[in-house]
Amino acid sequence: MFNEEDRVGRVFVFLEVFANEGGIQAYNQNLLEAYLRLEEQPPAEVFILRDPPDCSNPFASRSLKFRYFGDRSPRLGRLQLAAQLFLCLLQKRPQHVFCGHINLAQMVQLFCQILKIPYTVITHGKEVWEPLPPSQQRALQDASSLWTVSRYSRDRASKTNNINPRKFQLLPCTVDSDRFTPAPKPPYLLDKYGLRGAKVLMTVARLWPGDIYKGVDVTLRALPEIAQAFPEVKYLVIGRGGDRPRLEQLARDLGVADRVIFAGFIPTAELPDHYRIADAYIMPSQEGFGIVYLEAMACGVPVLAGNSDGSADPLQDGKLGWRVPHRDPQAVTSACLEILRGEDRRCDGEWLREKCLDGFAKPAFSRQLQQLLESASWRDR
Repeated sequence: MFNEEDRVGRVFVFLEVFANEGGIQAYNQNLLEAYLRLEEQPPAEVFILRDPPDCSNPFASRSLKFRYFGDRSPRLGRLQLAAQLFLCLLQKRPQHVFCGHINLAQMVQLFCQILKIPYTVITHGKEVWEPLPPSQQRALQDASSLWTVSRYSRDRASKTNNINPRKFQLLPCTVDSDRFTPAPKPPYLLDKYGLRGAKVLMTVARLWPGDIYKGVDVTLRALPEIAQAFPEVKYLVIGRGGDRPRLEQLARDLGVADRVIFAGFIPTAELPDHYRIADAYIMPSQEGFGIVYLEAMACGVPVLAGNSDGSADPLQDGKLGWRVPHRDPQAVTSACLEILRGEDRRCDGEWLREKCLDGFAKPAFSRQLQQLLESASWRDR
């Protein structure tokens, strides 16, 4: 038996939060940070499969107790997480379990159904866009609710996996308005990359062969025509991955290699200064949401995104930026030329930042999280 004082209000189960940088990891951190800021929330336990115990964690507190399994082999870590999670649920009987990734959803579903505990699965983007195995579909269908980051992810996941779209609730990404701020172009970066006097297009993206959808190659193909109108244009690509050699060869083949800077990996702490050297953020992609668009807009930088993905939400259906067919170099060319001319209101950095933060700053994220938790508590009664 368990004592009443041992009960926890909620349990969170994540693949990864702190060990590596990425969009899902940042989202998980923002969720935990917001949870700590909310008033009158019950204590919670957090299980993280891939993070080791010595990872840097600013959120450990009396309200959030963490358990890590990343110092074991993958198989052993998953087995130990499963054992400790089931024991926690059995002994402490939380009000609700929040599962942070589809790859953990079957385990959470099994335990929660045995113990009659409601659960929510948090989805993000392409991991739920294609038809899932029947067992994973059932894990989503049986959840009391599903959280996702954008209307596009909701609509695509529900259609391809036979899920009632009303089961989804939106909790969009957020941006740190204190870190991502407008400022003059940092001279040290202009010198580092040879960008003094240049019109700078920028992309921050993984350069993985499986992530061609990010659209770096499309922007490269647009660059020759852009350079005819703006001879001073250069393209700064931030990110690492196995697709970089192909992209470098493409730049050479197009005759624009001297205009393209592959900067490699840049730590998150250095990203704000990099956004500040950009005249436009260009990523004609297919995103579940695209937190990079928020980061750029918060820095007052105009943005270009794809027109058939979750970026519709941060760009407010084109009110705050340009949306183009994501594999169309000519459309990217035309939009980039408009941005570099700077005549559109969407190029007004002060206005852009204000509108971005109205919907996506951390206070807005906290309010939305509060509403979703209250909704879950009401349904759990």
